[in-house]
Amino acid sequence: MAKPDGVESLVTDPDLVSKRRTQIVKAAVVLFAKQGYGRTSVMQIAKSAGVSIGLIYQYFGDKDDILFLALKLVLDTYERDIPKQFAGLDHPLDRLRAALRGYCTVVDDLREATVLAYRATRSLPFERRVLMEEAETRTNLIFKNLLEECVSGGYLVAPDLDLLTYQYVHFSHAWALKYWAYKDKYDLEAYVAQGCKLLIEPFLTDKGRAYYLTSPNWRHE
Repeated sequence: MAKPDGVESLVTDPDLVSKRRTQIVKAAVVLFAKQGYGRTSVMQIAKSAGVSIGLIYQYFGDKDDILFLALKLVLDTYERDIPKQFAGLDHPLDRLRAALRGYCTVVDDLREATVLAYRATRSLPFERRVLMEEAETRTNLIFKNLLEECVSGGYLVAPDLDLLTYQYVHFSHAWALKYWAYKDKYDLEAYVAQGCKLLIEPFLTDKGRAYYLTSPNWRHE
């Protein structure tokens, strides 16, 4: 049996596995987020995805496999797409801001899946929860490294980089978790601008503020 992504599949064609799993996982995420993991049946997922139950079991062992790949999709997307947002930027502050915007953008694209990750990770078996924690740690390290660049360059002073890193993570996730409260007040760009005010501006040194106030890359409101 093929076992791409750590989940067994009766189908061995990797392109077909990727296509079908994406189709099924997307349908499952909507149902899991709407009615909960426990209340969602494989039959409901099959109906929503437009496939048979038998076809689902060609690509997944059980519903737990579907949940695992749904959550893995979220974390893999964070890890893959956030660095793309600051690639090619030279200044540490520009890189940090672009990463924050990139994180919020990915969360915006995966709002239902992000909410699901908060609600359902505890439903995974221990070994798979560990894998999720390791993936989250890698994403967090992206921001910690960027913050360290800003501090070592003399642009920021941060009392505790680990705590500040988690504030970036929580702020980005909140765009999905509290979207119902924010959507009428902010668009995504305005939300990111407020994030810069909360998470970057208070920690700027004189050198950092001088760059911040003169750079065209920053939105001042």
